[in-house]
Amino acid sequence: MPARASRRRAPSREARARAVEIVDRLERAMPEVKIALEFGDDLQLLVSVILSAQSTDVGVNKVTPALFARFADATAYAAARPEDLWPYIRSLGLYRNKAKAIVAAARAIAAEHGGRVPRTREGLEALPGVGRKTAGVVLVHLGAAHAFPVDTHVGRVSRRLGLTSEEDPDRVERDLEALVPEERWGKAHQLFVWHGRRTCIARAPACSRCPVEDLCPKRGVPKVIRR
Repeated sequence: MPARASRRRAPSREARARAVEIVDRLERAMPEVKIALEFGDDLQLLVSVILSAQSTDVGVNKVTPALFARFADATAYAAARPEDLWPYIRSLGLYRNKAKAIVAAARAIAAEHGGRVPRTREGLEALPGVGRKTAGVVLVHLGAAHAFPVDTHVGRVSRRLGLTSEEDPDRVERDLEALVPEERWGKAHQLFVWHGRRTCIARAPACSRCPVEDLCPKRGVPKVIRR
């Protein structure tokens, strides 16, 4: 007899209301937040997101003007070798792997999508070097679909707030999507990212100036910092 598939219990109305209150407060505290990466079109966004893995947005923004000037479209990237990108992105971590991913993705875009970045999750995730988080970020900032991408900031903030106990980003994303209304996923993602950068910092969260401090169980925060 086959094992029954495990079912995740839907969050309570109170849990959903608390999550919405957290998003509301963060939005009031940071109404100006937006993606920090600088891009001019769909392909530039995709390339910037790929480059941002284990690199700062500031670092990515320093290298992309020259990169974008040299490689204007998917055809230009597709005609290149990965090492042709190295001089432009050498200051970023994992630049060899990132160059390989960008060229491979561009070749698929040129060959299978008429040179245009696909605007569906399935299409994006089918591109070489594009995972779920990258696809989600691209979808959100293209306004193509609702998504709640989970990076290190989103994962850390959501665990400290008690919105999830999961470590795996896909499971964290599933928990957050169950708590927050779908039309607010993209905005909530950005708010959690910036809250993690500005206030809920990994080693020394500034709990004393946190707009959701009274709603936060501070899970994983050392007691000496809980003030």
